[in-house]
Amino acid sequence: MDILFKQVRLNDGEPLVDVAIENGKVTQIAPTIDETAKTVIPGDGHVLIPGLVESHIHLDKALISNRVHNQSGTLKEAIAVTAKAKPTFTADDIYQRAKTALEMEIKHGVTSMRTHAEFSPETGFDGFKAILRLKEEYRDMIDMQVVAFPQDGIFKLPGMTKMMDEAMQMGADVVGGIPYVDPDPEQHIDFVFDLAKKYDKDLDFHQDFFDNADKMSIKYLAEKTIKEGYQGRVTVGHETALAALKPEELKPIIELMHKAQINVISVPETDLHLGGRTDTYNVRRCVTPIRKLRDGGVNVALSTNNIRNPFTPFGNGDIMQVGFLAVPAAHLGGLDDLPTVLDMLTTNPAKILKLQEYGVQEGDKADLVLLDTKKKSDAVIDIPERLYVIKNGRVTVKTEKKVSMYRQEPVTE
Repeated sequence: MDILFKQVRLNDGEPLVDVAIENGKVTQIAPTIDETAKTVIPGDGHVLIPGLVESHIHLDKALISNRVHNQSGTLKEAIAVTAKAKPTFTADDIYQRAKTALEMEIKHGVTSMRTHAEFSPETGFDGFKAILRLKEEYRDMIDMQVVAFPQDGIFKLPGMTKMMDEAMQMGADVVGGIPYVDPDPEQHIDFVFDLAKKYDKDLDFHQDFFDNADKMSIKYLAEKTIKEGYQGRVTVGHETALAALKPEELKPIIELMHKAQINVISVPETDLHLGGRTDTYNVRRCVTPIRKLRDGGVNVALSTNNIRNPFTPFGNGDIMQVGFLAVPAAHLGGLDDLPTVLDMLTTNPAKILKLQEYGVQEGDKADLVLLDTKKKSDAVIDIPERLYVIKNGRVTVKTEKKVSMYRQEPVTE
């Protein structure tokens, strides 16, 4: 066999096990495996999980905080200052920044990713091509899906309908949408659905990114999803406006989203930073109602969105920190709630990306992460080091850590 993990924890309350990997697959899980392997990794009771999944990120806009500033902290200014700066981004600039951000994610245990990539009549396809290039260059370390993303709208810009089609021909994996930036959100939704059907691709929307609930188009989107037979193939990111609805207004929308099998990706780092900026007291969190969506049967994931730019001027590529932040932001610290957060970084986004043979069972693809924690239910709140990252049955990341403590003995008279 290629790799043998000795005595790792898969679930709390269960005995430790050995996990064997061969030819990129998990081939055996047993209390003890007495066979030789090219690489033996002592688990010492540490938790082994499937690879982390980053389901909503913008690599092409990462790491620009040192040159683009959002003084008000609002979404409006973030969009405006970034739009002003984008024409100055060269293809190599985008490639180098995106590469740095991608490696930050890989080092933190992300083995699969969906990234939005922009283009427009003004900026062309240089940045989009840079992301496609990284997808190919890093395919041995991470599986990437690229979303054709019209950040500045489709019908507002001449030639964007054609460019959206060209992006799909160039190799985009998913059709992106952002209805609230176009004059007619429903026209925007209709267009991207037609494009997705043309190429038989899934859809991923930046949806209802508002503090208030008076401009939402989620109801139309959900009804459109059902009408087009696209249940399970539509994902919405942000969806912060739902948090502004009263319970009696929210309940039927969640039921409709569940019927349409719409996935929701919450990005709390960005939404907490940008949301509620006009509130002068009792400032709103402006995070989509994760618990109510989850309890309503909606598949909910957590993701990073941006790293160090006007939308999110912080971050280090560690999606575990996003999970940690979601615990207080969405009131997920309860005894029954906390264990569900790790799923929002692993199995739930894996469903969104439709990852096959994902998990830690015999026959699954060997995309795994060994965490520096011995209790699975504490995996998120510990924000543990990723001791080993395995991609396609190969060690891609190893963390060597040595911590020493020095305690001065008390002085006695």
